[in-house]
Amino acid sequence: MNAATNVYDFSAETLGGEPAPLSEYQGKVLLIVNTASKCGFTPQYKGLEELQRKYADRGFTVLGFPCNQFGSQEPGDAAEIANFCSLTYDVTFPMMKKIEVNGSGTHPLYAWLKKEKGGGLLGDSIKWNFTKFLIGRNGQVLGRFPPTTEPKSLEGAVEAAL
Repeated sequence: MNAATNVYDFSAETLGGEPAPLSEYQGKVLLIVNTASKCGFTPQYKGLEELQRKYADRGFTVLGFPCNQFGSQEPGDAAEIANFCSLTYDVTFPMMKKIEVNGSGTHPLYAWLKKEKGGGLLGDSIKWNFTKFLIGRNGQVLGRFPPTTEPKSLEGAVEAAL
């Protein structure tokens, strides 16, 4: 495969096991987030869902990628993750199959995201759950935000991208 040029060159799989080519989101602004159900940042699901509901009709989508690489904070299987997101936070945005974001098993999407927007002084690796990547309508990475960045504080960046 040729080197990826934008986010639409990648594919994922939904929690339900369905293929999810990111080309389906062409022309949308995306917020890609590695998530976990048992993390100190887990309450950010609420803010991510608020962003989804506020901007969805303007061409914005949050994409959640569960990851169990940080403190084993996403131990559940796909059904448990889906149940948790739905029952606890009424998540309506797409949730993908659990992936790895660091190491030899890194999902190709995350390898590309980290190459496009490194982590600054700390290197490119993802440091913890709820690291966020904002993707413009052209499929390019506009920004990388650490786990401590509350979703509500991204409204200005999302508005600018829309």
